[in-house]
Amino acid sequence: MTSSNDFKTGMNIELDGGVWKVIEFLHVKPGKGSAFVRTKLKNAQTGNTVERTFRAGESVTTANLEKTVEQYTYKDGEQLVFMNMETYEESRLNADQIGDGVKYLKEGMEVDILTWNDRVLGVELPTSVVLEVTQTDPGVKGDTATGGNKRATVETGAEIVVPLFISIGEKIKIDTRNGSYLGREK
Repeated sequence: MTSSNDFKTGMNIELDGGVWKVIEFLHVKPGKGSAFVRTKLKNAQTGNTVERTFRAGESVTTANLEKTVEQYTYKDGEQLVFMNMETYEESRLNADQIGDGVKYLKEGMEVDILTWNDRVLGVELPTSVVLEVTQTDPGVKGDTATGGNKRATVETGAEIVVPLFISIGEKIKIDTRNGSYLGREK
């Protein structure tokens, strides 16, 4: 249990039978009446956001999330198979449980899997990954009218925007949070 006065951004709480992440919070002390805490919460299962007000000092249950390091091993039909690195047990997840990060998953990659009451809430990928460019148009020398960028497809099938000098076979670093190009890798 925690008090609404102790809310912090990123904190997970149990509310209405689900897990909610505190995105924003604001302590308000009006001139008349008692203080309250205005929050913006995001549902960990559905991704919906709501605004909710708590009385100052109101008790709220803290969500006990478990984070395990698992390695992506292979794709079996529509399911992605992960192996726990401590117990060597397999777990299977659907692509919708992973979200947009699925397009950056490469075999052998280690990820953090968040669970609550034996239910998978989400998968946290590393903030950046190194992938090989499998398809892109050649950059034309002197062609900077388009801003010096072009589209490229990487080995996982994700399509990103890269500078003109990137060619097929090069390894590039990609930010998994927004899919942006970070630089070349040797």
